[in-house]
Amino acid sequence: MQGKELSYNNINDTDAAFELIGELGDERPAVAIIKHANPCGVAMGDTPLAAYKAALECDSTSAFGGIVALNRLLDEETAQEITKIFTEVVIAPGADQGALSVFEKKKNLRLLLTSGVPDPLARGRVVKSVAGGLLVQDRDFGRVSKDDLRVVTAKAPSEEELEDMLFAWRVAKHVKSNTIVYVKDRATVGIGAGQMSRIDSARIAARKAVDAAEVAGWDEPKTRGCVAASDAFFPFPDGLLQAAEAGATAVIQPGGSIRDEDVIKAADEAGLAMVFTGMRHFRH
Repeated sequence: MQGKELSYNNINDTDAAFELIGELGDERPAVAIIKHANPCGVAMGDTPLAAYKAALECDSTSAFGGIVALNRLLDEETAQEITKIFTEVVIAPGADQGALSVFEKKKNLRLLLTSGVPDPLARGRVVKSVAGGLLVQDRDFGRVSKDDLRVVTAKAPSEEELEDMLFAWRVAKHVKSNTIVYVKDRATVGIGAGQMSRIDSARIAARKAVDAAEVAGWDEPKTRGCVAASDAFFPFPDGLLQAAEAGATAVIQPGGSIRDEDVIKAADEAGLAMVFTGMRHFRH
C-alpha cells in the first residue's frame, strides 16, 4: 500500500511474520513482531492494540526495525502505537482509513494488506539452495491439540497452563532451533532462538525476560509462573532445570530422548508439570 521497495530481507522476515500469525488462528486478536526471521514478541489480546503492547513488552529493544504482523484489521489506535518506534513492515488482513492516514505520514514504512492469513495446515515444499543443488523438504504443517498431549509428571498442568503451553508450542514452531519459549497469559515473556545448546537458549530467554522487566520497571520478570516450550526434546535435565530456575511451572516438549526418564525425574523433583507432544518442529 505504501513505503519503500521491499528488500530480500524484508520479504524473508515478513513471510516469517505472516506464517507465524497464521499459526495463531483467528479466535482472538494476535500480533507477532519479527526480527531477522525470529519472533521477538508474540501475543494474543482482547484487541489488536492490547496484543501489540503485550508482544512489544517481551523485547522492545529488539523490536526496533522489525516486522509487525496482525491477524485482524489494523485500526487507527493500533497504527498510532506501532509508529511510536521504527518499524520496517506491517502486514495485516486489512486496515481502516484511520490507520491508513496514520501510516501515510511514515513514508518509509511498508504496509502490506493480504485479505487473510496463511493456513498453518497447508501442504507444500520448502526449498533452499546448497552447494551443487537444492535441498527440498515437506513444509512443517504439524499441530497438536490438548488431546495429543501426554502428561508424564506426577503433577498435571492446570487448564490455564495447558492453554499457555499450546500457545508456546505454536510460537516455538516458528523460532529457529534450538529454541526455548516462555509464555504467560498467551504472550511470550522470553524467547531464546537458534543456539547450538538448548540450555543456552533457555538462559538467553530468561535473560531477555530480566531485561524486559528492567526496561518496564517491573518488580520481577514475567517468567515467574510462566510455561516453557522446547521445540525438540531435552537431551539432559539441565535445560529443563534452567527453565525452572527462570520461573516456569510447566513445560511442553516432544519427548523421545534416551534420557527421558532422567528428565521426567528432574521435573518431578522440581515440582514441574510436563507434557510430551510426540512431535518436534526443529526449524532450520
